[in-house]
Amino acid sequence: MADTKDLYARGLKRRKAMFGDADVDKRMAASGDFGAPLQNVINAYVYGDVWERTGLSAAERSLVMLAITAASNRPAEFRVHAKGALANGCTAAQVQDVLLLLVAMYCGVPAAIEPVRIAAEFFGEAADPAAKP
Repeated sequence: MADTKDLYARGLKRRKAMFGDADVDKRMAASGDFGAPLQNVINAYVYGDVWERTGLSAAERSLVMLAITAASNRPAEFRVHAKGALANGCTAAQVQDVLLLLVAMYCGVPAAIEPVRIAAEFFGEAADPAAKP
C-alpha cells in the first residue's frame, strides 16, 4: 500500500480530473482549517485509495455514487457526482437507467425527482454542451 502522501497526491489528481481544478480548490478552501482533516481523508482514502481500485471502472463507480447520493437525499453531492460521471464517460442512458430503474423503483419516485432534474442539466437533450456546469 502507498504511504499517505502518495495516496493524497494520487487522490487529488483523480479528484481534479473528475471535477476540475477550480471546483476542487473551492471545495477544499471552503472547508478551511477546521475541515482540512476531512479533505485529507477525502483526497487520500476516498479518491487516492478507493477510487483507484481496479474492481470497477471509473464510470461504474460514478453510477454507483449517483445512486447512493440520490437514494440518501444528498442533492448537492449528487450534483458534484453528476459532473464527475460526465467526466468519467457515463452516458445519459446509463444515468437515466440508474435513476429510473434503480432509485425510483427501489427507493421510491420522490427520491428520484430532484436527481432527475439535476441530471438533466448535465445529460439532458436540451443541455448545451458548451455550458456544462
